[in-house]
Amino acid sequence: MQVIRDSDLTKSAQPTAVSIGVYDGVHVGHQEVLRQLLVRAEHLGVVPAVVTFDRHPALVLRPQNAPLLLNTLEQKLELLERAGIEYVYLVEFSPDRAHTAPTDFVRQVFVDSLQASCVVVGEDFHFGKGREGNVDLLEKLGMEMGFEVQGLQLVHHHHAWPEPVSSTAVRRALAGGDVRTATTMLGRYHETRGTVVPGDRRGMGIGFPTANIAVSMEMAMPADAVYAGWYTRPDSTRYMAAINIGRRPTFYEHAQQSLLEAHLLDFEDDLYGSEAKVEFVELLRSEHRFDGIEALVKQLHVDVDQAREVLTAEPADK
Repeated sequence: MQVIRDSDLTKSAQPTAVSIGVYDGVHVGHQEVLRQLLVRAEHLGVVPAVVTFDRHPALVLRPQNAPLLLNTLEQKLELLERAGIEYVYLVEFSPDRAHTAPTDFVRQVFVDSLQASCVVVGEDFHFGKGREGNVDLLEKLGMEMGFEVQGLQLVHHHHAWPEPVSSTAVRRALAGGDVRTATTMLGRYHETRGTVVPGDRRGMGIGFPTANIAVSMEMAMPADAVYAGWYTRPDSTRYMAAINIGRRPTFYEHAQQSLLEAHLLDFEDDLYGSEAKVEFVELLRSEHRFDGIEALVKQLHVDVDQAREVLTAEPADK
């Protein structure tokens, strides 16, 4: 997959069929847009391309209210490549870019750079200064500039669920600890990435060593609780894990922030300094304070047994 950066002003080697969006999470709604994009690209004999952003636009436009992110830019590009996208035009979002008029944006990006034959977007798509651009405007510009437009209905993750799949809905599920619903909407387990950092080694002292994973404060995390999940090392080996997100109230009464800790099942090695990928499969229990170490250790044994039971029945890669 070729990544074309805004500053490069590079023209794609071939005409394209294009989609555009933040693509935070690359959830099943996004995936349906991408699927339709690939179908249209094949029909027209052009290559599939996506226009997306190097950061969430809200981080520039309203940083105080910007949403937590479902994936890093690296993850997003990996997911787009996995979906079959051949070109990504990466908009370097800035206050100046935010003030680009929709018509200018379409001409610069879709026409001059990507030679778009077709644009495929969701029916609620908006773009450009003040979100003035929409599907109707795209269709009008397409007739003037020589590309067709396909607006797609939004996807629902369940026939009885009134709300369409969205990045906001995924974040809401994670905030409630409902990682199963998040999995359904994402089409895969929610994955968090970070670096293993030294902790206070309390887990090791009670027989349950954990990898303490530093995660950017910009990333969306499930609610404080204990989860069953998968831990992937840099060499792609995967381990069952009992994962705790929380402030460890048994040890700390007034912790300032939640930590992500993963206890790898059937594993003994040093993980410090390595990169980790953690996927959340199922909520096991909420976090709470125990009356002493003995009660905590007893519960940790239960957590590990439940995690093993859940994960034995789950695919390691979803």
